[in-house]
Amino acid sequence: MKSMQVKGSANGMWQQVVSRSRSTTKKVMWGVGAVLTLGMVSCDKTDDGIGPNFSYVGDFNKGTENWEAGITDYGTEQESIMEFSSKIAALPTDSLKKGFMLTSSNRSDDAFMYMKRKLTGLEPNQTYTINFEVQLASQYPETGVGIGGSPGGSVFLKAGAAGTEPQKVKDSTNVNHWVLNWDKGSQNNSGKNAILLGNIGIEGSDYKYRIIKRNNDKTPFSAKTNDKGELWILVGTDSGFEGVTTLYYTQVKVVLLKATGTI
Repeated sequence: MKSMQVKGSANGMWQQVVSRSRSTTKKVMWGVGAVLTLGMVSCDKTDDGIGPNFSYVGDFNKGTENWEAGITDYGTEQESIMEFSSKIAALPTDSLKKGFMLTSSNRSDDAFMYMKRKLTGLEPNQTYTINFEVQLASQYPETGVGIGGSPGGSVFLKAGAAGTEPQKVKDSTNVNHWVLNWDKGSQNNSGKNAILLGNIGIEGSDYKYRIIKRNNDKTPFSAKTNDKGELWILVGTDSGFEGVTTLYYTQVKVVLLKATGTI
């Protein structure tokens, strides 16, 4: 656990998240005393042996943090025109800080641009109640007008988790179409493996990058690890805007509470 640091100053944040989790689902049973002693755990590797209850914080100012990026939901013939790319880059809001930049041109009117990471050291075959908080820089007004939909209001941010790796695969009903092997839902609908956090819209009418945060504090979400104690987490955007979207992810927080019952 050489890359794991316990941040005692984040105890307040941990308690707030746990409190919210309990208010959204009465089926989570976790000892208060144990939670108060955990603190906030920040992991930089995928093999920290982080235990059955923890919170992960990914800070992209430090680099990719073992996250990988990808894109799905488009035709194989559109491969060369999606213009997808990703890299660690200086933030447009602060050139001294960095974020994980993802960009693409939504030629399919349904592109799903995402990043994924594996967590290990969890309890095997265990269900966890999960709270996500995603921080990113967006420049797209929620009420903006664009082809197919609003560049802010029609681009939906999702987060998810599962014991199997999210992968880009050929659609079983259409070999000429790339899809995700997870059930992430469509557009502004959640799926079995991912939950809607909101859209990427900013207030006002100016196209100027601002830092925004989205979470699922009011909506319970759960996922189960595989028999190796692994859990894949994913963050992505389901787009109905037929144009270029460029986002800079700055931080992803994931709080997992061991569930003792059926969620």
